Parts: sequence; structure tokens; C-alpha cells
Amino acid sequence: MGHAAVGQVKDSLIWITLLVELGVAAAVSASLARSNTFKDLLLMPRRSWRQTLSLVAMICIPLTLGVWIRVRVPNFLAADLSYEATVLMGLLLGPAAAMVGGAALALPAVWHGEHWTLAVNLAVAAIFGAFGHFTEREEVWSFSPMIDLSLYRWVTRNLRKPRFDRQIMLLGLIATMQFATSMLSRVYPSRFFELHSPNWWVELAICACAPVVVGIPLKIWNAVRTERKLEVQSRLLMEARLDALQRQINPHFLFNTLNSITSLVRSKPELAREMIVKLANILRALLKDREAFVPFSEELAFTDDYLDIEVVRFGEKLQVVKEIAEETLDVLVPSMMLQPLIENSIKHGLEPRIGGGTVTLRSRMLTDGRLMIEVEDDGIGMDMEREAGVGSRGSGIGMRNVRERMDVMYGPAAEVEMVSRPGRGTKVTLVLPVLQPGEAPWGPLGEALHERWVDVSRAMTRG
Repeated sequence: MGHAAVGQVKDSLIWITLLVELGVAAAVSASLARSNTFKDLLLMPRRSWRQTLSLVAMICIPLTLGVWIRVRVPNFLAADLSYEATVLMGLLLGPAAAMVGGAALALPAVWHGEHWTLAVNLAVAAIFGAFGHFTEREEVWSFSPMIDLSLYRWVTRNLRKPRFDRQIMLLGLIATMQFATSMLSRVYPSRFFELHSPNWWVELAICACAPVVVGIPLKIWNAVRTERKLEVQSRLLMEARLDALQRQINPHFLFNTLNSITSLVRSKPELAREMIVKLANILRALLKDREAFVPFSEELAFTDDYLDIEVVRFGEKLQVVKEIAEETLDVLVPSMMLQPLIENSIKHGLEPRIGGGTVTLRSRMLTDGRLMIEVEDDGIGMDMEREAGVGSRGSGIGMRNVRERMDVMYGPAAEVEMVSRPGRGTKVTLVLPVLQPGEAPWGPLGEALHERWVDVSRAMTRG
């Protein structure tokens, strides 16, 4: 076979190798991105040395195996991505960590007799580590493997307002260093390995492929980074909603209770004094570190003080009936959940009725394992068609907050239903999933939001 034919076969192998390299880079990057440990380490704003070394190990172990495969298996050159991996570690982890990773990637090649690999990897780690150190982190993450688009953006930006573009500099630096290592491999093939070709268009393709191989992991991991940011923003939004809802509930309850006490100060001062003591008990409970979720028995005890206040106020006109299943007492429920419903029953259902009435509180476990709680009154009821109207009971602060809290805290796993008939009364039914201690219902963001909810609740009660 002539030299031209041999060169053509070699160039064909290089073209195939470049295509396979893109696939290998994408496969390894996507596999790492599926690991929660890798994502946590990669996206940490600050890492200890142990964490940094763990991250370097996760990147280098599969790629070091690739270098060993390239050394041992003929014509399987695409498995060796040591240059691109060292560049990537330098940009993301800094020069020191990249040097450790580059040295690890060089071990199989050095063992094979390619002694210059270690020195080249260390030099690449130092250069790109320094580049990453002096470059804004966002510019590194936004580096695009689409070379033509990068050049197009660079040209259009500089036509409007000339400026120094670090992304184009990074693109050129990666390609230039790739060309330098290719020439070194061409001159000393037994001391150092890198793809190279005597044909300038093939060599150009080799140099152009390197930024793409570096850019693929950056794009994949940046997508993970963006997703994590969106999760954080969603969590902060949910925290803000929970904070606003909790702030609405406590002042609303306090305002109505003080109104009840005011109505008795002159006519029945001893009863007013007793109600103030009850209110003090309630406020003392609120000033404690209340968790986001409490046992149902604790929630019942909290509402007893409120009911005692209202019973003192209404006298025999107000009757309270409890039908509580024993097995429901230890189930975790959202704190401050029952009081707004009971308050609604008394204020909107029974208070306008001359003869008063009865508030019935029920709980039982359903066959599907969920908890059902009912708050029912035999008051004046309401027209359900007007529920969405302004000032209606269904859209009042208490009921609206309960609906929103259930939606925020449980999503579709919980049900809130209100049935009312004019002149016959109103029944509110809550169906909640059963949570075990330490369990949160929100899915991937649940644990973090659960902890934050506790912090928010404590801060609010202290304030």
C-alpha cells in the first residue's frame, strides 16, 4: 500500500476518532450529571480539599481507564480525552486540582513509555487553571462548543462595541494548545500521544474538535446548574408564600379574639379576665418553637384554648362536639390548621344565628391510609354559588389560607372540600396524607423546605 493510501486510511481513522470523542465526552458527562454527589460537589460555591479531590477522582477515574484502553487496545484512540479533561478541570477547579487530575490521567501513558505526558498535562493544568482563576465564572459556564455561533456573536458584538472577549480567547487558547500538543506528538510519537495529521484540513478539524469536547461537559453540567438554580428559586418562592400565609393567620386570629374580649370588658369583667388568661395561654404556645408539623393531639390541645374563649363568650349558645378517632392522635398535621376553620364556623356560621349552635370536630383514618378531618357547624350556611364572591365565607382569610397552605404543603396529595347549605350549616373536609416523623411531602425540595419552614415559623413566633 502506498504512502498516499496509508495517509488516507490514517486520516479516515482520525475523522472517526473525532466523532467518537464527541460521543464519549457526552456519555461520560451525562453519566456524572446523574450522580447527586457529583452535582453537589460540582456546584458547591466553596469546597474543602477533600471535596475537591473527591470531585477530581469522579472525573478522572473513568477517563484514566480510557487512557489505559487507548494504550492497550490498538486503534481505540477516542477513549483518551486526557487533554480536554485537564483543560476542563483547570477551568472549573483551579490549577492545583487540575494538576492532580492531569497527573492521574498521565499515569497509564507514562507507564507505557510516553514520558512527556505528565509534563504536558501539568503545563495544560497550570495554563487553564490560571485562565479560569482570572475569568468570571459565568464566562466559563457560558462557553459554547458551537464555534461558528461563538465567532458570529463575537463579530456582531465587536462591530457594535469593540471589547475584549474572554470566550473567544478561551476558544483560541484551547485550539492553539491542541495544535501544539499535536505537533509535539508528531515530532516525538514514542514519547507523547496526541492526534495529528500532515494534512492541514484534518489538523484543523483536530484543533476545532478540542473546544467542542471541552464545551460539551460545560453545557451538560451548566444545564444541571441552571436546574438547581430554578429549584432554589422555586423553594424561595414557596418559602415566601408560606411566610405570608403564616403572617396572615396569626394577626387575624389575634384581632378576632381581642374583639371577643372587648365585648365583655364592661358587662362581664371576670369573664373578660378569664378570657385574657386563656389568650395568654394561646400566645405563650405561639411563642414556643412550633414546628411546621405537629401531632394531631397537639393541634387539638391548641384549639381547645381558643374554643374555651369562645365558649365563655357565647355561653350555652355554643356547643362543641368532638368525634376523634384514637388512631388519628399521633398523625402529623400542619400546625395552626384547625383554628381558622373553627373560627370560621363560629364567626360566620353560628354568631349571626340568634340561638347559637354546635361545632362538630371529627377525625378518622380512611381505607387508603389518609387522614380525614371534618369541621362542621349547624349555622346559617351560605350559598355555594357565591363562594368565589368578595366577602364570602369561602374566600375569607381563614379558609383561603387553609386552602393555600394545603396546596403549598401537600400539592395534589391533599384535598380540601367545603359543602354548605343556606340555613343548614357548613362542613369543611380535609383529607391529608399521613406523614411519619421527619418526612416532608414536597418531593425533591421537601427536606430543604421543611427545614426552612421550621426556621421561618420559629422566627415569626419570636418576632
